[in-house]
Amino acid sequence: MSEGATDQEQQSAASSAAVALFEKGRAELGKVISGQVEMIDQALLTLLCGGHALVEGVPGVAKTLTVKTLARFLSLDFRRVQGTPDMMPADILGTSVFSLKTNDFSFHKGPVFTQFLLADEINRMPPRTQAALLESMEERQVTMDGECHALDEYFTVFATQNPLEFEGTYPLPEAQLDRFLLKIHVGYPSAAEERTVLERHHAQGEAAQLEHSPIQNVSFEELAAARREVRGVRVEPAMFDYLLAVVRRTREWPAVSLGASPRAAAGLLIVAKGYAARDGRDYLIPDDVKDAALPCLRHRLILKPEVELEGFDPDRVLKDILAAVPLPK
Repeated sequence: MSEGATDQEQQSAASSAAVALFEKGRAELGKVISGQVEMIDQALLTLLCGGHALVEGVPGVAKTLTVKTLARFLSLDFRRVQGTPDMMPADILGTSVFSLKTNDFSFHKGPVFTQFLLADEINRMPPRTQAALLESMEERQVTMDGECHALDEYFTVFATQNPLEFEGTYPLPEAQLDRFLLKIHVGYPSAAEERTVLERHHAQGEAAQLEHSPIQNVSFEELAAARREVRGVRVEPAMFDYLLAVVRRTREWPAVSLGASPRAAAGLLIVAKGYAARDGRDYLIPDDVKDAALPCLRHRLILKPEVELEGFDPDRVLKDILAAVPLPK
């Protein structure tokens, strides 16, 4: 909270379910993960906003460990699939199996029928298998043999990928990338945080024991209350205009060949509302849009080849766009 916040705003933030969830999440996941506060916050935002996240980072920076620990913290059912070049859609969705007892086919559900799905190294899955996730991510259902099977309301996909390896990988197409609400960048920890990692590994004896460290879970009621707060954040007309100005500017920016879609605008709005709830506010401000812009839009922009050759990346372009859009009065 800012120094100029009123007593009423401070009291509201103190009683906010979303604020309490973020504070508890940082504390509990911090028992297992050293640092990476931004990744933890954005992972929690993914759940609260009802979306899916693509987690990108070099190997060994706790991407998978963070996702697995987050599922434990939120008390959600967890399944994991490891991306390989020979993976088939049935390995994720499930398949129909003929039973000799009933003389009929029955549907055996795949790993996608869970609340929390970790798709590790998703860019190692062949395009056909990647596409199998499209319907489940967008519509929260699976169609098999003409029959629709509903997924859980908390169904969330966290997909990880390594940005450095290209052999044996299949880059995600734009349609698949657009299904992810956030793209979370995971960098190296600081020197102090990395020292803590070494100390914890030394104390545990085995790295595998670290992911089973006891943490305090949150209830479904706490998670549901935080989700309601995100949906209840007020948006003034001037904020709609500002958010749209940012999104539409990406389509006109000289360095960009493909800008953000209307789905991206809707995603930016809900994520900005999530940042407002995280900070204990029930109304949107421009800083919320700025905080949400990079993780929400970086994977939806395609830069011109000559711009990439000059060393620009989507984050840098988005920062330039945010600086160029006038703030609402």
